[in-house]
Amino acid sequence: MRVIIRPSRAQGIVCAPPSKSMAHRLLIGAGLSRGESTVRRLAYSKDIEATIGCLRSLGAEIRLEGDTAYIKGIDLIANPAPGELFCNESGSTLRFFIPLCMLSGERYTLRGSRYLFTRPLSVYEAIAARQGITFCKDDDGLTVRGILHSGCYEIPGNISSQFVTGLLFALPLLSGGSELRLIPPVESRPYIDMTVEALRTFGVIVHADGDSYLIPGNQAYQPADVCVEGDYSNAAFFEALNCAGGEVSVAGLCEGSLQGDRVYKILFEKIKQHDGVIDIADCPDLGPVLFAVAALCGGGRFTGTHRLRYKESDRVEAMRAELEKLGVTLTAGENEVCVRGALRAPAQPLCGHGDHRIVMALAVLCTVTGGEIIGAEAVSKSFPDFFDRLRELGVDIEDGMDQ
Repeated sequence: MRVIIRPSRAQGIVCAPPSKSMAHRLLIGAGLSRGESTVRRLAYSKDIEATIGCLRSLGAEIRLEGDTAYIKGIDLIANPAPGELFCNESGSTLRFFIPLCMLSGERYTLRGSRYLFTRPLSVYEAIAARQGITFCKDDDGLTVRGILHSGCYEIPGNISSQFVTGLLFALPLLSGGSELRLIPPVESRPYIDMTVEALRTFGVIVHADGDSYLIPGNQAYQPADVCVEGDYSNAAFFEALNCAGGEVSVAGLCEGSLQGDRVYKILFEKIKQHDGVIDIADCPDLGPVLFAVAALCGGGRFTGTHRLRYKESDRVEAMRAELEKLGVTLTAGENEVCVRGALRAPAQPLCGHGDHRIVMALAVLCTVTGGEIIGAEAVSKSFPDFFDRLRELGVDIEDGMDQ
């Protein structure tokens, strides 16, 4: 799908969509609970549909009514349901479910898009090798078979926090206690904090002690009635419209949220004031929108960018290629990015690189320059009605032919 965006001034109030990150965690907590839980205010993006589908494949009974899920959980150890789980393009779903598939000793195959399995899984691969668990990966799938053991785990803290979350979901269900030690530096800690909070919601206790997490064994998830809070990650794209001359207010965000991306307002101001180098190690998902804001505000410098190369696309290279079409230069080192130059209308279509956050960042820029975005359907991964929300704010958008 392609969209054509004409220069427009966005105005109005928009309600933040539900947090995809927290929705994953609450759905899984509900799916592991003994009894029926209710998860309210869901948005059925492709990633969330993948997590719901995987829970059903594991035996959870899920009834969807509007934006609410009623979930009867399963005991993965006592009543395993070996088979295939389809993760679509969701890295969170894949990494959250792998340890859960290592609880019973049964054989599970996780499948998804070809690109999904190019993303690193080295932490789990190393654990499987040490514990004698089968871990066979090919271009479009992963098969695991074996039993995860309680004990002490040491993993690097500067890779995806999704590995930490996956282990935090599984380790409390083991018969013995465990300790999860993160080797500094630790990045994306707010996502780990969100996981610990979600576990607590379902009656599972994890003790944080600096860079270590102490996890008592023999715990059981308890059913709960929960509501998904607003998503700072996607709200940032609407706030960015204000840097493009818009007048947009975002409602529905929790001020006390643990989401790491809640810092976006502070970072936008730093960019506008050219106030030093911005470290995004704890909020890597903000990378594309921060680069877009830098392009709108005359430039910016960023560190902590290395993990952007292992997302739905290589987000550093994707933004470099598209900003170049808009007259802006992005230069990158191993763990830093510099954006400089002045925006101009693109002479050729922009490409979404199959990445929802790239598409949304480019859409913000096109409200200033105008332009055509090819591959715009990628927004369905996290925010299916993104373009409808933009139209409601007065942005002039025309749907083109499928590409």
